[in-house]
Amino acid sequence: MRVVEELALQRKRYPHLTDEEWRFMLQQIEGRARTRDKLPTFATIENWWYPVRLSCEQCSSELTARHKAKLIGNAAEPPQVRGKRVFVDLTGGYGVDTYFISKLFDEVHYVDRNEELCRIARHNFSTYRPHIQVHNTHAEKFLLENKAIGKNCTVFIDPARRDQNGGKVFRLEDCEPNVVTLLPTLRQARQIVLKLSPMLDITAALRSLQMEFDVHIVAVKNEVKEVLLVQSIDSTKIHATNLLPTASPVAYEQQDFVFTQEEERLACCAMYSHENAHLANIGGYVYEPNAAIIKAGAYKLVANRYGLCKMAPHTHLYIADHLVEGFPGRVWQIVETNVKSAKDIAANIMTRNYPLTPEQLRKKLKIKDNDAYTIIGARLGDKPTLLLCKKV
Repeated sequence: MRVVEELALQRKRYPHLTDEEWRFMLQQIEGRARTRDKLPTFATIENWWYPVRLSCEQCSSELTARHKAKLIGNAAEPPQVRGKRVFVDLTGGYGVDTYFISKLFDEVHYVDRNEELCRIARHNFSTYRPHIQVHNTHAEKFLLENKAIGKNCTVFIDPARRDQNGGKVFRLEDCEPNVVTLLPTLRQARQIVLKLSPMLDITAALRSLQMEFDVHIVAVKNEVKEVLLVQSIDSTKIHATNLLPTASPVAYEQQDFVFTQEEERLACCAMYSHENAHLANIGGYVYEPNAAIIKAGAYKLVANRYGLCKMAPHTHLYIADHLVEGFPGRVWQIVETNVKSAKDIAANIMTRNYPLTPEQLRKKLKIKDNDAYTIIGARLGDKPTLLLCKKV
């Protein structure tokens, strides 16, 4: 960003530019620099326009946009539907999702109430996605005035999660647009896809929608980024997905864990006790499911499916005396148990259901960072325990 800051001080060297042109030029330089890793495809396109910083920060990444396109593309085409496929993005924003999903459809409608975002979208799409029609209007007005919603139409909505004063909202009914009130006008659509904030109450959202949706909790490199609701025709399935980038921007690996709430409710898993204390001995393994699985709440089922023992009822770490191949998360091998002091030890620190935070524990133990080892502070059975581990 230093280049932008230095250039901003050289306004007098460009007298031929109006103030508006000058600000837009700086916006383009900053936007390309800030999103080069997040949106690598756009960075390779000549004369691609970027919006203001907030829009760049709030937009989907290319990785999650490609994943949404994959989910929508995998949806079975009903045999009774014929004719061109239509996609409507009722909350277009910067247009990242529209751009990557649009290649699956014959007719595409981008809708947004922000005039400047629509101006940028028209410029970008006119050359690289000419079949996208840009509509500068509210979602509700578009639905009233257009007949695009039909049996061969997929509708995507990413409602704003802030109120008129900029404060965060946590109920689907308080988002803009109000998806709950829009649904009656969308029921004839082939498919509805909603993007929600991970902070929203998913169970409450599903209850208010009164329709069947599969839940896709999407993490990127073990950090939850999005919650997607994809309309389904049967009981709700929960997909906990962790996306892992590769060297290619068009390809990625993913860890998937699919289940239903009923499966989790009925699942039984072993709990650490004195009878199976050998599992936490030196040479044993500690498992932590990826962030998507934790967010999804598959606490018992993940242990059940992979033959693991839960360290404690409210500790979402698991142990076993063997290595499980393909486990969807992080794995460490135990080097030392019941660590009392950390003299001459350098390690990362992680705490789960433990009385001290990592910072407090580091200060108490007086140790330095070292990626080769990790001290895991967690409740094991009925007592807090420190385990020295190395990552597998």
